[in-house]
Amino acid sequence: MTDDSSANTADAAAAPAIPSGRVAGVDYGRKRIGVAICDSHRILSSPLCVRQTTGDTKADAFFFRKLVADEGVVGFVVGLPIHADGTDSRMSAEVERFGAWLTLETGLPVVFHDERYSSREATGLLAGSGLSRGRKKERTDAIAAQVVLSSWLEVQKHGGGDLRPGPLDA
Repeated sequence: MTDDSSANTADAAAAPAIPSGRVAGVDYGRKRIGVAICDSHRILSSPLCVRQTTGDTKADAFFFRKLVADEGVVGFVVGLPIHADGTDSRMSAEVERFGAWLTLETGLPVVFHDERYSSREATGLLAGSGLSRGRKKERTDAIAAQVVLSSWLEVQKHGGGDLRPGPLDA
């Protein structure tokens, strides 16, 4: 990724459009995947769940296909972990592969959105919740997904684009 804002604009223009309806936000991790969802009018987002992953891609695919069917999801916003200076992190390529897999398994568009500081913000939001340390840890990934989704919704409301095109562009 470059610091050139025109590259981001070109990427945003090439990104697959997510049709009207409910969108799921995803905070990908090797052990846990946080999921959030918004309403069909894309006004509010809420943490939904945390998927514990075991490496069983068939079970993960079933989970996401069921999520799409049960919640009426029309697309996914996946948090892309990048450094503070905008360059890719070590996890960026892995998250992009996950996004491609998610599109393949669900047939839905995936866009990537900057997730810098989402976990820190999620931790801050849970700080005064009264939950035990263990319960906070369980919820952090879903809250981080909500932070990413809320940020994307806000950008969309103001005419902004996505960080990178999703896998449907290939």
